[in-house]
Amino acid sequence: MTESPPPGGTVVDAGELEARWADAWRPEQVTERLAGVGTPWCVVAGWALDLFRGEQSRPHGDLEIAVPAAGFAEVRDRFPEYAFDAVGRGRIWAEAGAEALAATHQTWLRDPASGRFLFDVFREPHEGRTWICRRDESLRLPYDVIVERTADGIPYLVPELVLLFKAKEPRPKDHADFDGVLPLLSRTRRSVLGEWLSRMHPGHPWLAALGA
Repeated sequence: MTESPPPGGTVVDAGELEARWADAWRPEQVTERLAGVGTPWCVVAGWALDLFRGEQSRPHGDLEIAVPAAGFAEVRDRFPEYAFDAVGRGRIWAEAGAEALAATHQTWLRDPASGRFLFDVFREPHEGRTWICRRDESLRLPYDVIVERTADGIPYLVPELVLLFKAKEPRPKDHADFDGVLPLLSRTRRSVLGEWLSRMHPGHPWLAALGA
């Protein structure tokens, strides 16, 4: 992602955005469409925690998945009837070209007929099949380590990484997600999350609950 935004883009009112996300897909819908793709991908954010828990714990306003940046084209090709809009810095670049994609890391799939958004693709930094954390490039892990699957094959980001990203500026729902998932985390997962939080967010209030 480049430092400066590309020209153009539009600002969309928050209320309008909420309405345009009203038909967001569920994880199983994306999984069906991406069956057989070669690039690693996974559900992230709140939905990933619910996949880890084995049940939906709360409403989700959208669906987010992550792919290695170089694998985005393979994902995009599975949805030829839809448009991908780049998103960043409070703006949307419709049917994003190379410049807008290079300047952002989020991409929203849009139904051209309705204007509704269906899911969000994070294009992640990586080296081959090794994921690189965009907030701390020293954190590098193989995709085989950070992606787990439900019994019916839906890939999701491991909960310790989901919670690490939620920890930066936690909203009430993020605190609730942490409280709900904490009892399900093994000692190893708690230890790893505590180590990462201590490195990136020293003094974070979740550290006490983790015993870190």
